Amino acid sequence: MPLLAVVGPTGTGKSDLAIALAQFLTASGRPAEIINIDSMQFYKGMDIGTAKLPESERGGVPHHLFDFLEITEESTAANYQELARPLIEKLQARGVIPILVGGSMLYIAAVLNDFNFPGTDAALRAQLEADLEEYGSVELHRRLAKIDPGAAERIIPQNGRRVVRALEIVTMTGQPFAAALPEVPEEWQPSLQIGLNGPREELIARLEQRVLKMWQLGLVAEVEGLIAKGLRQAKTAKRAIGYAQALAQFDGEMTEPEAIADTVRLTQKYARRQMSWFRRDLRIKWLDYRDPDLQNQAIQLVEEHLRLNS
Repeated sequence: MPLLAVVGPTGTGKSDLAIALAQFLTASGRPAEIINIDSMQFYKGMDIGTAKLPESERGGVPHHLFDFLEITEESTAANYQELARPLIEKLQARGVIPILVGGSMLYIAAVLNDFNFPGTDAALRAQLEADLEEYGSVELHRRLAKIDPGAAERIIPQNGRRVVRALEIVTMTGQPFAAALPEVPEEWQPSLQIGLNGPREELIARLEQRVLKMWQLGLVAEVEGLIAKGLRQAKTAKRAIGYAQALAQFDGEMTEPEAIADTVRLTQKYARRQMSWFRRDLRIKWLDYRDPDLQNQAIQLVEEHLRLNS
């Protein structure tokens, strides 16, 4: 049974294309449903800052794995793998084509590629998380850079959770963190990955406008509402790009212009890291999100994949 994925950097219109593909397939007698693979859209109440599509804009297409985590719960690629794969197989058994959509690199790899995650050491993890709270993610990132420069290059200093996980794996195994992620992995099952991208300068400007819109839509008010639900205690959610800055603005640690500027900078940096990651996967079929014929090109790729894998 076919498996599709729409991937690429943030802000390139992945959700819109996935919905169009699902509608086309369903209308032609091949039902398709969407599975979210944006790790911040797993969280209930994190809507504006993740650009989560409301029900009214999902085109009648069933969507899965949105809003299934409380704000205080931790999200990991290993746990996501355990959720997503059975769901994919369940849909396929019903004759439904799953379409994975998102830009969370490790989560995509966890589902589509055939590899297992290293275990965990509870005591070591607790110590690293305590260090994270005491010294901050930037300091732990410096520590990671000394023992595994390759991993430090791939992980932004502000992503404390991934820095901690990388330090844990390197300390446990004595091997680079990247060794857990094969450069040319085997596929879990045959899939088509459609990647969306465009000129860097245009995407940079597009992301800036996206961040400004989030503030206009009320991101700070959304964060204020999440504080009562435990945002300050959250290991993952409170460090999400945009949410950390909006929280700092709410607390008076940043002005609104500072919070917006920092979010723009980190969002643009994250998009560059996404492309650096995705470019290594030569299986991805890239399309320009600005192309007026985008949907037809994507449909042609899908039809070819269906002929080969039906």
